Amino acid sequence: MEALFEFFQHLSDPDWIMSNGGLYLVLLILFIETGIIIGFFLPGDPLLFISGMVIASANETPFPFDNQVLNLIFWMILFTGSTILGNFFGYWFGYKFKHIVNRKEDTWFLKRKHIQTAHNFYEKRGGFAIAIARFLPIVRTFAPIIAGTVEMNFKKFAFYNVLGAVVWVGSIVSLGYILGNNPWVIKNIEYVLMGLVLFVTAPVIIKLFFNKKVDTRS
Repeated sequence: MEALFEFFQHLSDPDWIMSNGGLYLVLLILFIETGIIIGFFLPGDPLLFISGMVIASANETPFPFDNQVLNLIFWMILFTGSTILGNFFGYWFGYKFKHIVNRKEDTWFLKRKHIQTAHNFYEKRGGFAIAIARFLPIVRTFAPIIAGTVEMNFKKFAFYNVLGAVVWVGSIVSLGYILGNNPWVIKNIEYVLMGLVLFVTAPVIIKLFFNKKVDTRS
């Protein structure tokens, strides 16, 4: 457990990231977090923000281009592709093993009513759920798996998978790039990252909460 906490601390340190795989490590982590069930604890939002900071402040670190803007675009494309592939893998996993999830009898960790609720949810607003799940830690790991389990239309899933990835990666990496050379941000990186998670998740949670209240009253 101590090693896990230490690993999380390292993931908020740009220097450690760059000396342990660099942005290629971020690519791997993003894929795992957005498609493999064991990756739900990984911090995608902070990593994207830190990646933007690293790109903005890169002097000695080798990048494909000499121009920072080209490097920014290059890495955002790679990050977006990694999260898209991660979601596709999660969808495949859910679809492949739906016979286990869709079993008729309840188990201690899986209830039929939960599966039916998820199916109804994706039937009603599945595409929207896939897109906004990018901004919700933990949820973004399980959303594509459940989509595959309930056999959400693949073309619809693919469209919102790409859309959500582009918006999520583009917005957070760009924010990190813009603020990357700010001395106050660099000095208070831990607080900035905590604020970032609250900033990107709060609007989604509030919207879902109020929509639920409206649906209940109607």
